[in-house]
Amino acid sequence: MITPVFTEKSLKLAKEGKYTFSVSRNAKKPAIKSEIGRTFGVKVVGIKSTAVSGETGRNARGNKYAKLGGKKVIAILKDGDKIDVFEESKK
Repeated sequence: MITPVFTEKSLKLAKEGKYTFSVSRNAKKPAIKSEIGRTFGVKVVGIKSTAVSGETGRNARGNKYAKLGGKKVIAILKDGDKIDVFEESKK
């Protein structure tokens, strides 16, 4: 499962042709590369991935909670290719 990540940094990178996605923890680079290419109809040149650690803590009632970690990837596209989801609309 591939989900786009929309933060200030990811939108800045999108202007350079580098798009950020959150993927499942056990996804491999070749599978991610082909999935992004097939889903958005673009040519992916490279993939950079990093593991995102989980989080534990206590809520207002003192109960413990845990969030699972995941994986974040930055897809580098061929010059001229764009993914419209990341394009900012002008008002």
